[in-house]
Amino acid sequence: MSKVKYYYDSETLSYRRIEQKKGRKFGFAILGVLGAFLAGFVLLLIYLNIPQLETPKEKAYKRELDNMKLQYELMNKQLKKDHAVLAEIAERDDNIYRLYFGAPPIPGEVRGAGYGGVNRYKGYEGYDNSEMIIESQKQIDKLTKQIAIQSISLDEIKNLAEQKEELLSTIPAIQPIQNSNLKRMASGYGWRSDPFTKARKFHYGMDFSAATGTPIYASGNGTVTRADANSSGYGKHIRIDHGFNYVSLYAHLSKYNVKKGQKVKRGDVIGYVGSTGRSVAPHLHYEIFKDGERINPRNFYYGSLTSEEFNEMLKASSLINETLD
Repeated sequence: MSKVKYYYDSETLSYRRIEQKKGRKFGFAILGVLGAFLAGFVLLLIYLNIPQLETPKEKAYKRELDNMKLQYELMNKQLKKDHAVLAEIAERDDNIYRLYFGAPPIPGEVRGAGYGGVNRYKGYEGYDNSEMIIESQKQIDKLTKQIAIQSISLDEIKNLAEQKEELLSTIPAIQPIQNSNLKRMASGYGWRSDPFTKARKFHYGMDFSAATGTPIYASGNGTVTRADANSSGYGKHIRIDHGFNYVSLYAHLSKYNVKKGQKVKRGDVIGYVGSTGRSVAPHLHYEIFKDGERINPRNFYYGSLTSEEFNEMLKASSLINETLD
């Protein structure tokens, strides 16, 4: 209850009550409202301009969003790995399996084609992270389509394989050095450091480090076309013509177990590891030719390696190291 105030009136010699003017009361009320509004506005500006001030609900949303972004990043990394594995399968399919059976390679535009026509990703548009989500979905769709194409190709290869048993027996298909005798995969196909000049040089085969005298096996049926040391750098080496425009080469041998013109079968011992020719240590340098061109031998071991051994061989052969020849 507000206090009542009085003043002394000298004319009437009595106390009179002080009456407040209504306009003044209204003015104070307006000032109070304006002050409260101004204070609220200032606090709102401060809140909006200080990002670290977040409500618990906003913090929860932010954590959820950060987790979603992390999951998408991990998924995209896995998709890239899956694409790399599928690309490796496609390379072997086009350059080995389909060539084995005279089937034309699948065109790159077919393997890499996406989905045309209607916008399949319209439902993902309009969000803060739409671009990331759409790109991930595109990669999934592309991978799905490529897997379907590869599956159809493998079905075709299976049908052709049933008709060409003879061809399969001739194509190089095993590792020329047994894993039990292998010290290590010294170097693979690709750009490597030359052991003599230390310069980068393209290495056209695979080097298998093994002790002198380790048996070397023919990787497929065929006819020995060379068993001599008359090719620069190779030292004592053997070449086998497998037919169908495939030739395998085995270099730096210590001695031969076959001679020119001899017919051999896959798994026959044709020679022994050495370090003849341009070599810095005992090893086998192995090459494969198709239509006169040297190609990567790593895709020609399906007949002798388990999937785990093949994966280990891929890792070792891809290392950028120094060759032994």
